[in-house]
Amino acid sequence: MKKVTEILGLKEKETAQVVDKLNELLANYQVYYQNLRGFHWNIKGATFFELHAKFEELYNDAVEKIDAIAERILTVGGAPLHTFEDYLATSTVKPAKNLTDAETTVSTTLDNIAVLIKLERQAIPLAQAAEDEGTLTMLTEYISEQEKLVWMLRAYMK
Repeated sequence: MKKVTEILGLKEKETAQVVDKLNELLANYQVYYQNLRGFHWNIKGATFFELHAKFEELYNDAVEKIDAIAERILTVGGAPLHTFEDYLATSTVKPAKNLTDAETTVSTTLDNIAVLIKLERQAIPLAQAAEDEGTLTMLTEYISEQEKLVWMLRAYMK
């Protein structure tokens, strides 16, 4: 049987680099997701209702992206990371603990998103080198959405 990279018309060596970067992105998304869950559960103060709902919206979006990234890794012949141990060892985004106020949770969310955007931008030239338009499309859509989210969260903080 032919290798999946051959069937899909992808460059094998370059696709392995894409898989590595997507696994790094996946690990960071998992920690980001858990941070959002914690913010959703623990937010306090005058903005509780709006941020409680916003963090739920964000973690629901994150879980969809997590699944899409893992499935993309599988699609191109890789194996997605899937243990908390691997996520924590690989992630640049660090777990946020005991954060309850609006300013800190939103600021931490912005910092986490900055890490995700950076990783996505790093993955783009790797996907281009692999001739992997599927991954390119996914990443550029994520970046576009996140750039708008950064604008909105920064506006909220003013």
